[in-house]
Amino acid sequence: MRALRFSRYGPPSVLEVAEVPEPHAGPGQIRVAVRASGVTPADGYFRSGRFKDWIPLPLPHVPGVDAAGVVDEVGDGVTTAEVGDEVFGTVDYARTGGANAEHAVLTVWAPKPAALSWEQAGGAAGNIETATRVLDRLGVADGTTLLIEGAAGGVGTVAIQLAVARGATVIGTASARNHPFLASLGARPTTYGPGLAERVAPEGVDVVLDCAGSGSLPDLVGLVAGPDRVVTIADIDAAGYGVHLSRGSGPGADAPSVGGLATASALAGQGRFTVPVAAVFPFAEAAAAHELSESRHARGKIVLTPW
Repeated sequence: MRALRFSRYGPPSVLEVAEVPEPHAGPGQIRVAVRASGVTPADGYFRSGRFKDWIPLPLPHVPGVDAAGVVDEVGDGVTTAEVGDEVFGTVDYARTGGANAEHAVLTVWAPKPAALSWEQAGGAAGNIETATRVLDRLGVADGTTLLIEGAAGGVGTVAIQLAVARGATVIGTASARNHPFLASLGARPTTYGPGLAERVAPEGVDVVLDCAGSGSLPDLVGLVAGPDRVVTIADIDAAGYGVHLSRGSGPGADAPSVGGLATASALAGQGRFTVPVAAVFPFAEAAAAHELSESRHARGKIVLTPW
């Protein structure tokens, strides 16, 4: 099958499209013929070698955390999917390889919401799981005021909607050009950088999700009662500030919040959840997709299609 892969660590240019062996569904897994799959910041970290000491990968490696497609293999013990079903979900990145391929083995999945296109669903599951995992850890519920640093990206846009659905008030930082976009998702937008404490007054902030990893953790910790009220998904120096770095795989990974997929599906059916897509690239242009991801200027999710 055709897949995106990298055979050595390095910049986006190390990505190539190649023929690789097809994966197959094991017990408790399903395989899908991929219609679309996502690009996440973590893909860039793995490809560049930034995570190689934490989570060494066998090379060559296929990137991609999430995908949407049509089930074509069902592993032993699976009762929630059948061949022909349209689903979206995530792979076990370190064990079974990534989702940027013509076929991917999913370990977590849910029925694809009719309200989402293939491209939206293909880039949804990883961000939904990440956002749900962090919102659960922070205890975001009705009445919580949540600040999201770097709210216009893939995880931030999903976290806004899931938090609002829980009854939370969400403040999102982004560049001024993205403020109307954040407001359309239900957040109160503000700019990032110096003076943030004054801008989030008078209501203040209960908890913080850092999606940016831009070195702002000291300031973010200062907004809340303590560092345990901040979770980052992007700053690998988090421990130095007493902040938890939430990861979905590798040593010290948090338990996955798989129920978020069903929640998001239900909200999508009610018209209360969508997946903003920043751009769609074919596999052949994957380097450009990674470059856009690493620019931190993508508004929403970056998606790849096999063709």
